[in-house]
Amino acid sequence: MTAVALRGGVGVATRDRVDVEAAVREVYDVHYGRLAGWTARLVGDHDLAHDLATEAFLKLFRDFARVDDPRAWLYTVTANLVRDHWRKRGREALAYNRHEGGRDDFTPDPDLATTLTVRDAVLELPDRLRVVVLLHYFADLPVATVARQLEKSEGTVKRDLFDARQRMAKTLGGLR
Repeated sequence: MTAVALRGGVGVATRDRVDVEAAVREVYDVHYGRLAGWTARLVGDHDLAHDLATEAFLKLFRDFARVDDPRAWLYTVTANLVRDHWRKRGREALAYNRHEGGRDDFTPDPDLATTLTVRDAVLELPDRLRVVVLLHYFADLPVATVARQLEKSEGTVKRDLFDARQRMAKTLGGLR
């Protein structure tokens, strides 16, 4: 049944859609710029970042009735979109390396001390740790909000953050 049939009125669905559009517009006006900037820092590409942030807002528009905390929800959805992007890039790189693997013009990898960044250390984390780090440290969401968004306990999120810091310390610690 449609919203009009359920509420027994004509025009109720149109009014609800306008209400959702206004609510999403308000959230957009407040959070889009920061979300797009956060995403750009993660992916290193402003155009792609805007595409991902826009996609997150489209999903928010579609699912708005089920969203309790739009800001946290947007950062979680965007983190997942970024993770999907990184996975795709990883698959593309593997395919490229397989194709180009027989080349004779091999050049050694650059020195890690000059190229490794915190972003790279975060990218090396397993997905379960990476998302927690992105939401807590990069999106500045409190542990309780991250736990709620990821449907984990606060203790699990704290442990994941601890594990992530330990792994990143090992990765970055070798550069002294």
